[in-house]
Amino acid sequence: MFGYDAAMAKATRAHGLSIQDILRNKRIGAKRSRVERCFSVMKRVFKAGHVMVTTVKRAGVKIMMNSFVYNLHQLRTLAQKKLA
Repeated sequence: MFGYDAAMAKATRAHGLSIQDILRNKRIGAKRSRVERCFSVMKRVFKAGHVMVTTVKRAGVKIMMNSFVYNLHQLRTLAQKKLA
């Protein structure tokens, strides 16, 4: 539906958003929220907002470990709700 360059429309003080732009932003936001949820959980629960390592390899490992722990956390949550 949207390409990789799907940017949300922005209003300015002088010009508000049209109804079409508002609806388009809602569609983009609904699609983004599914993806951005995991990053918000990583930042909030696992305190992974900043990567405090020195090399690109170490940063990659840290992000990979955060992703692994997030998946375990998600699996535990689904098991508690009896969905997994």
